[in-house]
Amino acid sequence: MLPRDDLLVGCGQPQELAALIDLAEQALRTWEPVWSGFIPAELRELAQQRLGSLAEVRLLGVGGWPQAERQRLLLRRQELAAAEDTASSIDPPLTGLLVSGNFLFDPAEPADVRRGLLAAGLDPGELGDIWMRGDRGAQAVIAMDTAQHLVGLGAQVRSVTVQLEPVPLDQLQWPASRSPRNLTTVEASLRLDAVASAGLGLSRNRMNELIRAGAVRINWQVVTSPSRELHSGDRVRLEGRGELEVLEVQPTKRDRWRLQLRRS
Repeated sequence: MLPRDDLLVGCGQPQELAALIDLAEQALRTWEPVWSGFIPAELRELAQQRLGSLAEVRLLGVGGWPQAERQRLLLRRQELAAAEDTASSIDPPLTGLLVSGNFLFDPAEPADVRRGLLAAGLDPGELGDIWMRGDRGAQAVIAMDTAQHLVGLGAQVRSVTVQLEPVPLDQLQWPASRSPRNLTTVEASLRLDAVASAGLGLSRNRMNELIRAGAVRINWQVVTSPSRELHSGDRVRLEGRGELEVLEVQPTKRDRWRLQLRRS
């Protein structure tokens, strides 16, 4: 048995981490690898920090593409895991999903698509990353065993009726890969909308809309106030646009702020 109490002490997501501990203990007990459902990035980081430090268990996260935010965890006995195992060297139980509809007159965001798919009956653990494909709809990564239930199924995303079509992963058009890069910007304030606009390459009006809609998180917590001030060490995440980390904040001689940022 794993040291459950020690693993959960001071944990911000005890129920979610406890469920992963259950899976790890199952993998240890049966000597069979176990897959979790899709989990958010903050829970994955927590599991890798706590379970990943144990000598008995090996964790590997896969989400269909290298920069996937929502991933499934493969939990195995350490003895069964090859040292060179990577996400590309295993065959994860994932497949793709086309979400087709005309969004020309009612543009949607990935969060809108996620709400529509959940309302259509998908479980959060069956649904990975989602990204838009212009006004034609969206694409997503889903659990393999979910695909057969979605053939011919319709769903509603905002005012648009969409059709769902499972497809192999290699038929998806993946989002553009983002190489981590550092950048410097000088801003009049440390407001979230100003800094995120500069760092993520969106207009300030658009960033305001996304923040108020609950699409932006700081240190994994949803923030809906564009005026929220940022500080060194803060991590700003926008689904489909990646993450912005505030590395350094310095005042200038003209009462402005010079920020060192890392976008990934």
